[in-house]
Amino acid sequence: MRYEGDIYRPPSEAYSLLVQVTIGCTHNKCTFCKMFKDKKFRVRKPEEVFEDLAWARAHYRSVPRIFLCDGDALALSNARLMPILEYINENFPECERTTIYGRATAINKKTDEEMRELREAGLTMVYIGAESGSDKVLKAVNKGETRAELIEAVKKIERCGMQASVTFISGLAGKDGWEDHAIETGTMISEMQPSYVGLLTLMVEPSVPMYDDIQSGKLQLLSPEEVMAETLLMLKHTNVEKKCVLRSNHASNYVSLRGNLPDDKEKMMDLLRRAMENHDMFKDERFRAL
Repeated sequence: MRYEGDIYRPPSEAYSLLVQVTIGCTHNKCTFCKMFKDKKFRVRKPEEVFEDLAWARAHYRSVPRIFLCDGDALALSNARLMPILEYINENFPECERTTIYGRATAINKKTDEEMRELREAGLTMVYIGAESGSDKVLKAVNKGETRAELIEAVKKIERCGMQASVTFISGLAGKDGWEDHAIETGTMISEMQPSYVGLLTLMVEPSVPMYDDIQSGKLQLLSPEEVMAETLLMLKHTNVEKKCVLRSNHASNYVSLRGNLPDDKEKMMDLLRRAMENHDMFKDERFRAL
């Protein structure tokens, strides 16, 4: 396999075959993110993708999962994605699922028919970074997408037979905006009705624009206890009608949450309340990572 630059994948794709079909991110301007700052977005040549898949087929006895990278691989047209999915179907019959990263803007450009075509070809899940449900926060971090666009994209994914795994970042609004961030994120999840929700906790590298805001005092980071209060408020305003798997088991999180909404909502809220009273439950800063 050939990889260009650092490769990022969701925690649940830890044992998946990672295949770069694009390089970098189409937006690449979020103030908190350094993932693709060393790359300029481009589409890989189809023959390179097929060569990597052929190499994997020759070297791996079983490939149950495949994840298509980089940050906005769903920006590819169906004319480019379909041959890749068809190759996977033909050459990896044991593959149980193929997943991908996608921005809301790319998803919303596709018709329902195009999304269903991808689903029928084996694309089962789309990971989408929403970060926050608040338009104010999204604008502040230069997300380049609105609350309405993100909700529309997730609804389209689910409507067309795929599962949406949506990521949010705890602490993203700092001390001044945490309540707005929490409430609007909770109501966004309620409106989206995604299959999966993942929570990360803000960690900022010196190389990103947000770092300067922290150094200047413009953005004040939340304490672990304040992150718990924010997550508790978010859950209070989250009301889903169908099963939604919620996880905050990323390396950046202070406390790990694992449960299904709505069934485990109260159990997770109780865990957060206990953590706010017993700080020994918090992960030590030395062990947090992106």
